[in-house]
Amino acid sequence: MKILVINNKGQYNHRIQRSLQYLQIPSELVSNDLSIEEIEAKEPMGLILGGGPSIDDVGNAAEYIKYFDIPILGICLGHQLIAKTFGGDVSTSSTESYAQVEIDIAKSEGLFKGIESPMAVWSSHKDEVNTLPENFEVLASSSLCDIESMKHLDKEIYGIQFHPEVHHTPKGEEIFKNFYEICQKYNEN
Repeated sequence: MKILVINNKGQYNHRIQRSLQYLQIPSELVSNDLSIEEIEAKEPMGLILGGGPSIDDVGNAAEYIKYFDIPILGICLGHQLIAKTFGGDVSTSSTESYAQVEIDIAKSEGLFKGIESPMAVWSSHKDEVNTLPENFEVLASSSLCDIESMKHLDKEIYGIQFHPEVHHTPKGEEIFKNFYEICQKYNEN
């Protein structure tokens, strides 16, 4: 079993895949145009929804969120897509920055297990989640954005506005390791 990285045509999707390979986490980068059946045939243990240029150009990624009952991690655009799929609101940020910011972690468990708050991250704030979807909780926030990270209350579905795959997020590897652990535990049941 492996984690599938859904390529939403963003500049960092290949870097997400390389980061997982470096950590020896079994994974594969796949197109967001694959059908549900094609994704199912790969028997994923989890999905990572990568970034991309537009929330209107995500292929079948929204369908994956609705269909699969496995851990899902949305990064940047993937985070926004999860929010939109569950009824949250996404809009253009008033700050529109692309820089290192400090996020305040509300819960140092699950995705943020073993990571101290505040955490330095490389974050893109062109678009952001500004209304939390129903049945989600905020895991992290910053001075630029109230919803830097969120989690579904009943499912292993996470969203992060920042990029754990770049060296400007020093603890980014821990995010991937924690997500892999979440996937392993989920698939043991």
